[in-house]
Amino acid sequence: MQNKLFNYMGLVLVAAIWGMNFGFSRMEMANFDPRLFAFLRFGLAVPFFFILLRLKEGSVGIPFKVALQLMFIGFFGITVLENLTMYAIKYTSLANASLLNVAPWPIFTALFAPFFTKESISRRVMVGGGVAMVGVCLIILTGGEGLDMSSGHMVGNLLALSASIIGALYNLSCMRLMRQYSALRISTWFIAFGALFMFPLTLSSWGKVAWSGLDASDYLVLGYNVIFATVVAFIIWNACMHHVGAARSNFFRYVVPAAAVAAGYMMFGEAITLWQIAGALFMAAGLIWISMERKLTVQ
Repeated sequence: MQNKLFNYMGLVLVAAIWGMNFGFSRMEMANFDPRLFAFLRFGLAVPFFFILLRLKEGSVGIPFKVALQLMFIGFFGITVLENLTMYAIKYTSLANASLLNVAPWPIFTALFAPFFTKESISRRVMVGGGVAMVGVCLIILTGGEGLDMSSGHMVGNLLALSASIIGALYNLSCMRLMRQYSALRISTWFIAFGALFMFPLTLSSWGKVAWSGLDASDYLVLGYNVIFATVVAFIIWNACMHHVGAARSNFFRYVVPAAAVAAGYMMFGEAITLWQIAGALFMAAGLIWISMERKLTVQ
């Protein structure tokens, strides 16, 4: 029971780190092209991953066949997913992008799970997930922007939904490999490949940054992205997901929008509505209900 609670707490912690990162990253969009900032986040994290892997496991290598699989995962799970998310935000409202990316992700994971794992989806998970989804919809839709499904946002909406599907498949692909290799080894290599594929997309952006004008706060935000939102977060998330299961774990992504709303309030003075507070309570109730499941079946 203690180990299960520890894993669920780890998922909540990581989702909160990612949610708060929306606020920190927004601060830097005036200084960095989003593609360059994403590359710096993952590229600078790669040496830390390899150092940790060497210290903890004594080696860093992987078989060629596995490298090819992780190359594929890195391309879609990091390079493509990050760019889909970025352009979804560009071509639709933030509320649309958040809702269509975050809310369906666990549903797609549960639908695709039988093709990758033998994870069972219980009635408790479905009920708790449904309640949590109601909560996250309230959090997103009762903010300042609300939902806008007009034709002008259709491209962005489809990109956000595509990101949700790719994200689910990427998580499940990692689950399959973590039967043989540690979460740290898997994370290290797919992030390294993802950063490698992302680099060519940044070539036109380096010269646009006023590097001499960056101050300590800019580097602190970048450090938060690299150390906490990437190195710490990916290792903890993948390790906890391995024990809890991909479908259950991804419902805890619903903490991300709640933490992002809190970051907006603390960093930018954005208002929080009573409906959003009610949504957070619904979401918390659903996730607590999932975490109280006594027996987990994950293979």
